[in-house]
Amino acid sequence: QVQLVESGGGLVQAGGSLSLSCAASGRTISSLTMGWFRQAPGKEREFVATMSWGVGNTYYADSVKGRFTISRDNAKNAVYLQMNSLKPEDTAVYYCAAAWVATDRLQERGYNYWGQGTQVTVSS
Repeated sequence: QVQLVESGGGLVQAGGSLSLSCAASGRTISSLTMGWFRQAPGKEREFVATMSWGVGNTYYADSVKGRFTISRDNAKNAVYLQMNSLKPEDTAVYYCAAAWVATDRLQERGYNYWGQGTQVTVSS
């Protein structure tokens, strides 16, 4: 079992920055593919960013490319999402997820474990 706990959400003005953290336990994240997803009110959960196990290849949704950065700290067993140049449309609950394999890492179904989510609100 892998437990994931997100933190770092909050309220920020458009153009601002936030950094989300996801603390993992039960397995070292270097052996997991990690992802961030988000769900805005009335919408389905969508992919944001992912980092593969091992060498840590990253991939981003087009909507956040160039503004968000996923990273990990193996010593702290944590993954992060640095969000810059935030827009009101980035408002959502952000979820951290972990997968044993990376075969379907852009989809929800590709992940085995999920955190409880953290709210990010961007005001205009």
